[in-house]
Amino acid sequence: MASQRVSVIPLVPGVQSYEWGVPGRRSDCLVAHYASATKELHFDRKDDQPYAELWMGTHPTLPSYALLPDGSKVLLHDYLCEHKALVGDEVVARFGLDEGRGALPFLFKVLSINKALSIQAHPDKALAEKLHKEKPAMYKDDNHKPEMALALSDFEGFCGFRPWAEMAHFVATVPELRSVLEADAAWDAVQATSSSALHDVFGILMRASPTVYEPAVDAIATRYRQRTGPVEVTDEVADLVVRLHEQYPRDIGVFCTFFLNIVHLERGQAMFLGANEPHAYLAGHILECMAASDNVVRAGLTPKARDVDVLLSMLTYKSASADEQRLRSPVWDGDAQGHTLLYDPPIPEFTLLFTALRDSQRSEHRAVHGPSIVLVTKGQGELLVGETSIPLDEGRVYFIGAHTPVTWTTQGTLDVARAFVEVA
Repeated sequence: MASQRVSVIPLVPGVQSYEWGVPGRRSDCLVAHYASATKELHFDRKDDQPYAELWMGTHPTLPSYALLPDGSKVLLHDYLCEHKALVGDEVVARFGLDEGRGALPFLFKVLSINKALSIQAHPDKALAEKLHKEKPAMYKDDNHKPEMALALSDFEGFCGFRPWAEMAHFVATVPELRSVLEADAAWDAVQATSSSALHDVFGILMRASPTVYEPAVDAIATRYRQRTGPVEVTDEVADLVVRLHEQYPRDIGVFCTFFLNIVHLERGQAMFLGANEPHAYLAGHILECMAASDNVVRAGLTPKARDVDVLLSMLTYKSASADEQRLRSPVWDGDAQGHTLLYDPPIPEFTLLFTALRDSQRSEHRAVHGPSIVLVTKGQGELLVGETSIPLDEGRVYFIGAHTPVTWTTQGTLDVARAFVEVA
């Protein structure tokens, strides 16, 4: 079948269940809700199963399938390799059709977060290649993984190191933290306000012996929970320490609360996470888009394998406020009616659009010169491609081929998230 004849293809996404996901019994579990919309997925929602991620893309860890007009189902990666025009010559020339990461240079996800994810960072390209070569069982591919998160609900996370003054205040005033950090040396390091000094003091924390940090975590969580007297931190910080200790008892990652920015996003707000930046998602529902990779270096708040030395060696140790992590979202000039916001992180692998329509509105998108994956996040409507009308239902996922102008319409409510890559 010629690629030009199928420019919009329904997809079958994949579901990942991790312990930090939202249980299926909860009505707000977006991963389970969206998965249920695709009957070809044969999704069996279970009350006690935690549903964490919905994957949309061609990464071989959990690839999506294309539903073709003749009723057949094939791997999207295989279909795109056979019909390269759907990816676009410019994108193929820039990124290739790599078997190790899939035909698309980006991976699109929905995350439903009930418990904190690990304290983690993603390697840059050079480090990813090195780690994949040395530890292929732990690091499954050789690609970097810059990513962005767009909130679908109220969201809370860690992102980047706090400003120096905040870290210095905590080191000076939190006795349990000082006991772990070998206080005098740690204080001198934080006062030095340099990336090398932060490397030293954060390294002391993350390499501390369990015999040192476990009783300290217990002590601070108990003190903040009981609040029998005044505490030296805000209620937000104290409550988060208690919550993380309840989720991951006696874990060194609890103390990362004093070093990492706490970021809050409202629905529609986004943040960008560059390579080698520490972060952790704590609660909420998000869209996540990233370069096509499954590489994660973990060091706390996780039962999974940790690689503390690699994490400490790779971090940038930049200190900045939480506001600096947020992405701007201007109106996209490719929407003739102005109903679409643009989230454009400073990397070439992906861009994200979010279109919101109400009460008989329409949105005409110019042709994007690269492939797209679309998720209907809310409502119903139609997708018009030339003379063809495709019904849209909440939770359904679609692929749109390169160089395809489309129009979105609705009689009520329609919210659509669109991840794409376009080579300038």
